[in-house]
Amino acid sequence: MEQEGKKKVLGVSRNVFFLGWVSLLTDMSSEMIFNVLPLFLLNVLKVSTPLIGLIEGIAEGTASLFKLVSGWLSDRLGQRKSLTVFGYSLSTLAKPFLYIASSWGVVLAVRFTDRVGKGIRSAPRDALVADSTSDNERGRSFGFHRAMDTAGAVLGIALAALIVYLVERQGLQLTLHAFRALVLSGIGPAVLAVLILLLFVREKKRGAQPKPGEPAVAPPIAEAPAKTALDRRFKLFLVMMVLFTLGNSSDAFLILRAQNLGYSVFWVLVLFVAFNLVYTLAAMPAGVVSDRLGRKRVIVAGWTIYALSYLGLGLASAKWQLWLLFALYGLYYGISEGVSRAFISDLVPAERRGTAYGWYHAAVGVSLLPASVIAGWLWYLVSPSSTFYFGAGMAGVAMLGLLLFIREK
Repeated sequence: MEQEGKKKVLGVSRNVFFLGWVSLLTDMSSEMIFNVLPLFLLNVLKVSTPLIGLIEGIAEGTASLFKLVSGWLSDRLGQRKSLTVFGYSLSTLAKPFLYIASSWGVVLAVRFTDRVGKGIRSAPRDALVADSTSDNERGRSFGFHRAMDTAGAVLGIALAALIVYLVERQGLQLTLHAFRALVLSGIGPAVLAVLILLLFVREKKRGAQPKPGEPAVAPPIAEAPAKTALDRRFKLFLVMMVLFTLGNSSDAFLILRAQNLGYSVFWVLVLFVAFNLVYTLAAMPAGVVSDRLGRKRVIVAGWTIYALSYLGLGLASAKWQLWLLFALYGLYYGISEGVSRAFISDLVPAERRGTAYGWYHAAVGVSLLPASVIAGWLWYLVSPSSTFYFGAGMAGVAMLGLLLFIREK
């Protein structure tokens, strides 16, 4: 077996490097298509904001059950890669059907299938990243993976902006012709991602004696030592994540907020390029800092920035203010996402990583259903600003709980 700990590419193991490229291409495809999906629903299909929130919530929340099952199954079978391949493939097969979507029911079906694919792949993939990394470099590896994932978003949204500009210039509303052009353009990168995963990512052998310098990989759960209970700190962290996510509704509402303040579809996409560029630049440095200073401090910093960005989105009254607020939102993601996943790996036994990541993704995903429904109704019944005030408040509650109840070591 190749010595992943010694043979590195850009400071990470071979598996982490290629998994980064898989995520880059997949996110490139997804952002080209799904980033404008709320505008397709609102502008083309004339769907109301509560229904948009419900669609996003059902897709994310229901599919979260698959995240839990796939994580547990990857531990039980000692197989991360096969489940990861199946999940990416399912999402890739779903996307072309948006080209013929003519009702919100079809959109929901495609969105749901795509999220099921993500649910199946997420926990095994994160466990594979952790399995392919030594303990003292886990923050770096997850930071690299998040950075590659978000670099794909930058490329995908930039291409989407270019396509929209060429098709409809700077129209205020998305057209059916522009949306279909985006769907067709997004299929190729998704297919290439699956091919890279199949050809270049290797399953880590379970229970093998690691070579010098190589990260240890635990055996399947059936062969693991008896003491495999999930740490109490991990369970408390899940509770804090649920509280935080209840206020962190779908990014569809950021898109609607930008349009609400007068941005055309083209400029909405450019805003998201800026958001994802900041995310990309912050992710790996944040992971490295967490390896040195601890995960908890970094996560608290990220959640603080999130609360400030959401408060600002609620108060915003001019278009120019969104540039700073979207950048802050990208900084939150860059600081928190990869570090949170590395923190989970610190809190649980190696042989339960798949299960732990399954619980994490499931808890976040299930919470997105009420979060998106609440956001949609607040927007519709109260005001667009109230959606973001609620999110800022829930972030404050979760951050206080993290500080008071969870010890790092």
